Amino acid sequence: MHVAAHLKASLELPTFVVESYLADLTDDELFLRPAEQMNHIAWQLGHLIASEHNQIEQLRPGSMPPLPDGFSAQHSKETSASESRDGFRTRDEYLRLMQEQRAGALAVLESLTDEELMAPGPEGLHYFGPTVGCIFAGQATHWMMHAGQWAVVRRGLGKPPLF
Repeated sequence: MHVAAHLKASLELPTFVVESYLADLTDDELFLRPAEQMNHIAWQLGHLIASEHNQIEQLRPGSMPPLPDGFSAQHSKETSASESRDGFRTRDEYLRLMQEQRAGALAVLESLTDEELMAPGPEGLHYFGPTVGCIFAGQATHWMMHAGQWAVVRRGLGKPPLF
């Protein structure tokens, strides 16, 4: 099995978890925070989508589907504490954008050889690990880390645990 196939498989679980955790949340519930001073789910979704877009673009410029104008700025560190809902999207819009960006990332992943995946990644992304492949593996970890916070919101709403 090629390295890309393993990485693709590692991205399937967070996609399933995210879609499951969001399936029965309302648009209003996306603005709940897991704890005081933590980012609400809508911000986290945009942050994850923009992060995946920007990181894969660093690997292969021009390869990712475009994000809506102002999307990355709306989900930047500067907006994370905002209580305003202006500029945030609906659950369905976030899911659509997530799926579009994931499809773009998978297309790039599937175009890379094992040698390219084991090559050094951009220095600015070494927090995921030293190789191009680590950046794709880091996507799975990043999405799961945030989705774990949504489990707290779900339980606070009285929703049953899913996993």
